[in-house]
Amino acid sequence: MSRLKGLKAESSQFTLEGKPFRILGGSIHYFRVPRAYWEDRLLKMKACGLNTLTTYVPWNLHEPERGIFNFQDQLDLKAYVSLAAQMGLWVILRPGPYICAEWDLGGLPSWLLQDKDMQLRTTYPGFVDAVNLYFDKLFSVIKPLMFEEGGPIIALQVENEYGSFARDEKYMPFIKNCLQSRGVNELLLTSDNWEGLRYGGMDGVLKTINLQRLSFGAIQHLADMQPQKPLMVMEYWSGWFDVWGEHHHVFHAEDMLAVVSEILERGVSINLYMFHGGTSFGFMNGAIDFGTYKPQVTSYAEPLPEVPSAQEKRAYSPVFIQQHLSLWDTLHFTDKPHRSERPVNMENLPVNSNSGQSYGYTLYETTITSGGALNSRNNIRDRALVFVDRQCVGSLDYKTHEVALPDGKGQRTLSLLVENCGRVNYGKALDEQRKGIVGDIVLNQSPLRGFTTFCLDMKPSFIKRLTNSGQWKTDLKSPTVPGFFQARLSVDGPPKDTFIRLPGWGKGVVFVNGQNLGRYWFIGPQHFLYLPGPWLRSGQNQIIVFEEQRADDRILFAENPDHGKTIDVYKLPFCTLL
Repeated sequence: MSRLKGLKAESSQFTLEGKPFRILGGSIHYFRVPRAYWEDRLLKMKACGLNTLTTYVPWNLHEPERGIFNFQDQLDLKAYVSLAAQMGLWVILRPGPYICAEWDLGGLPSWLLQDKDMQLRTTYPGFVDAVNLYFDKLFSVIKPLMFEEGGPIIALQVENEYGSFARDEKYMPFIKNCLQSRGVNELLLTSDNWEGLRYGGMDGVLKTINLQRLSFGAIQHLADMQPQKPLMVMEYWSGWFDVWGEHHHVFHAEDMLAVVSEILERGVSINLYMFHGGTSFGFMNGAIDFGTYKPQVTSYAEPLPEVPSAQEKRAYSPVFIQQHLSLWDTLHFTDKPHRSERPVNMENLPVNSNSGQSYGYTLYETTITSGGALNSRNNIRDRALVFVDRQCVGSLDYKTHEVALPDGKGQRTLSLLVENCGRVNYGKALDEQRKGIVGDIVLNQSPLRGFTTFCLDMKPSFIKRLTNSGQWKTDLKSPTVPGFFQARLSVDGPPKDTFIRLPGWGKGVVFVNGQNLGRYWFIGPQHFLYLPGPWLRSGQNQIIVFEEQRADDRILFAENPDHGKTIDVYKLPFCTLL
């Protein structure tokens, strides 16, 4: 069924199907919510009186290796948009290619950085070619879901907050053409914060604004820029993201209510970002770097409304570690190690069909014949544990560039276990997000050479090989860290949502039945990992913890999350929210 009169912005009010229309939207990212819960989350949105779903589309998940696409299962975008339509929700799609979203590299695939000259978010030929191939595939999936084809997609966003980046004046027209040349005839939008609105607009593309406070006449400023056009707050920030080692941000309902009420009283359309934040499962969290690198936590959640019915949760009884396996005993389960004179960054390792390593850890080993001062020259991205003959002697990161290596006789093995803690997702530093060791490491001023490098991206296939190995040890008196620790959770009856707590542990990652729940770190503020009920099964469930530094003998569960120490978003300086 084809339709003609889609969403229009031809006067001070939107029209849809020829009638006045107010967008009351909410963002829920399908890639941050277990598929079994999509319907529940959309029902809650509908119950709150919203009429439009907005979602980003993460390129890095849909094309994890160059030319290899995934739109299945958890990433079935067509099914997600179709489900919204079944519930009577319209959809505004935000296909990027860059999405920010507090997501690794703003959703751009890390294999783009294999090109040392890459210029992301520009008309650099290598970027243009990759975007075109991806959009060919993406739009073959979503074209039948457009309003004019009888689907629910009434508008698409052109890129994301480009006004704050604005590195190439030809880039936004290129992305606009990418959409229109692939048959998109729906309304096109841009979204920018106050700072980014200064960037010149494009003909036929509606500007919208992102904000949390109505300071400095922001909405009137937008109205003055676009006379006789409908006004929309594309992202009303209903929360704020957290970074490791700082406070959890809370946003009180009364502060939110005052702003939303004023927006609605002015007749302005609004999208709540987020309606439900969900979880950056696995290694997908982003980072910020405005002079200091700060990786974001695993949770992206705001509390869900308690309608129509809250998901039942359960605090399971503690489980005890039964087996452990040293990291050093798992290296033969990785891909073939890469040998090179100089260290090779993650993205340029010859793994994953030569698309490089995107996430997780990388182990670099070389031989040394003396102790002394090991200096990273700030070439560690982002954090490294340093070992001599597999004994930990210190760590390196953005703040700590030097570790003293003990003296010893003969040849010894120097190992650096480097973690990609998350690529920056916003700002001018996107092109510098290569991970691992990105330059020379020196010992007593001499650059180290002759590296053997192991890719530890901890994909499901690796976890499966670990599980099936007969090497697990049951002697828990002397567990080795870094290492893997295994426990079993027995579930009676239908599985329920729960939250894993690891109070006696240090830093690492948790896998349940092969699913990567994300990172934990004792410095907080997040002191839990969300474990969705649908990822458990009645009966026995396998839990594997990869711990870097300090293991305990048990894993705890709670009914509710512990977000740690908090800070009121409204007490932050306004400039930090731009």
